[in-house]
Amino acid sequence: MTTEQSPDGYLLELYRRYVGEPEGYTDVYVGFGLFFGGIGIGATALLLFLWGSTHEARTLESAYYDLLQPAYALGLLSLPATMLGVVVLLPSDRRTLYAAAGGATITALAVAGFLYAYPYHWYFVGDVDYTVEVVTAYAVGLTGLVASTGAALVGHYLELARRAESAEADEGDDADDGLTMADIREDIDAAMASVDLSWGGVEKTDHKRLEFDDDGFDDVSMDPGQGTTTTRSSGVDDAVAGLKGLQGRETKTTASSSTVDDQTAKLTELRERKREERNQTDAGSNGVLGGVVARVRALLERS
Repeated sequence: MTTEQSPDGYLLELYRRYVGEPEGYTDVYVGFGLFFGGIGIGATALLLFLWGSTHEARTLESAYYDLLQPAYALGLLSLPATMLGVVVLLPSDRRTLYAAAGGATITALAVAGFLYAYPYHWYFVGDVDYTVEVVTAYAVGLTGLVASTGAALVGHYLELARRAESAEADEGDDADDGLTMADIREDIDAAMASVDLSWGGVEKTDHKRLEFDDDGFDDVSMDPGQGTTTTRSSGVDDAVAGLKGLQGRETKTTASSSTVDDQTAKLTELRERKREERNQTDAGSNGVLGGVVARVRALLERS
């Protein structure tokens, strides 16, 4: 399985992974060049030193000094180059870059002095010795590089910490502003707690529930069709009418088939029957007087 390559190149992808988004491509290439160049110079210096150590230091013109002189010089240059590459790669300010460049320049001058002094004016070999001057200059330049590299690393660490805090703050704001499904469900339940929903617009009513004990029906046997009523729909119109009635939109009204004359005749017959019953009662109790009173009352009622 192959890894997808970045269109900008491997160095830029490496820079984005470990440092951040680059401000310019020049700093990235120069920084990586100095960093890996310093490592390569150090490895070359080590190989030359090992090769020179195989020779004997018989005279100052021997192969021993001819190989050790560039080995020492490259070794002195490898550390400043690597540290300068770190400063260039990190997002440093101008003062840090100027301090690092100044320290690297001083170390380069010290290395040039070493090449001039070694081996004839080095470590009290000749009448004139430059060991102290070269070592002091190299130490001063290296101190400036160390300080600049430390400042660049601290600045980069603080920048990463600031970005992390900003990201956490943004996530906290998003978490406060965002709503989860549980919050939405709680809001819906709270809003619908005081609302009684019904089907078809019919108001919700409370009914009592009847519960039966099955033990009382164990000894009873019934036919499958006994006690059941089958209702068949006569059409779509009847079903719609029944549904409207269930919803309370239409009220079924039963009208009488009798006419007004029939009702009047029945009412008159009922009044005559009650009148005769009262007359009989009054006649039995009061005799002739009761009958006269009954007739007078009947005449008054007819008028």
